[in-house]
Amino acid sequence: MPNKSLLERARFGFTLLGGLYAVAIGLLASRLDEQATAFSVLYLNAIRLPLFAKYNIPEKYGLAPNKTSNLYITTPDNETLGAWFVLSDQYYQSLPQVPRELDPHVPLAVKHHPTVLFFHGNAATRAFSARVLHYEAYSSRLGANVLAIDYRGFADSTGTPSESGLVTDARAAWDWLLQQGAKEEDIILVGHSLGTGVVSQLAAQLSDEGLKPRGVVLLSPFSSIREVLNTYQFFGMIPLTKPLTMIPYVPDLLTMALIHRFDSLKAVPRIKGPVLIAHAEDDWDIPYTHSVVLFEAFLKPSLPPLDLPEGLSVTQESWEKFWAQRDIWTTKRAEIVTTTELPNFGTIEEFTADDRKVLFVKTLAGGHDYLGIQEGVQDFIRTTFNVRRLLA
Repeated sequence: MPNKSLLERARFGFTLLGGLYAVAIGLLASRLDEQATAFSVLYLNAIRLPLFAKYNIPEKYGLAPNKTSNLYITTPDNETLGAWFVLSDQYYQSLPQVPRELDPHVPLAVKHHPTVLFFHGNAATRAFSARVLHYEAYSSRLGANVLAIDYRGFADSTGTPSESGLVTDARAAWDWLLQQGAKEEDIILVGHSLGTGVVSQLAAQLSDEGLKPRGVVLLSPFSSIREVLNTYQFFGMIPLTKPLTMIPYVPDLLTMALIHRFDSLKAVPRIKGPVLIAHAEDDWDIPYTHSVVLFEAFLKPSLPPLDLPEGLSVTQESWEKFWAQRDIWTTKRAEIVTTTELPNFGTIEEFTADDRKVLFVKTLAGGHDYLGIQEGVQDFIRTTFNVRRLLA
């Protein structure tokens, strides 16, 4: 009896700890109640780096004098978004002197140069050093203007973040560019990390309406928040949700509890136009396998069906049918997809279908936060979306 009591207490203890662990993970993608809390573990919007940022002085963060306009965009639901508009370096360098006012230059810049509409990841702000490096790279190496917004609840933007709210913010930024005179075919949507979930939904929404941005770039993307929870590892080694698989029903309950799903994989069939996916092998936050899944989802409509046998009693005939399908599928994929190994840089997979190119750039380096400033990645963005031609 004492041994049984000890086992029961141990079982109860492990169950309690597991339950607490599950609740903690659930907070990564859910709210505590219908009124969103001020701090979200998914968005980390309360972490406002750099501290005490002066958004009206972009020069403080390395940008050239009066090259960047600090502005505010009003959303359809009356939130106010802080944003930076960075002039194309080519346009800026063509000016006879440092401009006193930027507002008159924005319509001219978007008319003569492409614009990157940039959506950042969770935590921090538009003034964060890693993000400023992205603006500088796109402005100089691509010769593009950059519009970077802070979502609702981030930095000096009003409101509280939510999945639908962030997509509304993204659309407001798109509409603002059009109001400034930008053409939809001159706008490149670029999302990083959490921003890829936003971009995927914005791109799908625009495609549904027949609107065609120049292209879509997904940097360090995820297939869905649920799969991030499944694959995330602390320090690249300790699995986040693995302990929960030992507790019956908990993984399913966690999936049901998710409020913020950002299901990019589900959005893939709706996205039209060229797409570039980039991921680093040394990304410890989101494994590059997420990008593999997304690339294969874009490729799937171009391949023959591949039906895995189901059920407990699988016949020899069904297996033979599957292997025959697999051979056809493999052959067709090899015909469609071009794979290029670039020494010391990474692997490029690409295919063209329905008059659009889809590219997967898997780099050896770049980690999670600095993938987008790799010159090789920028060059593939330039060539994939014919940015050079826009500059003529």
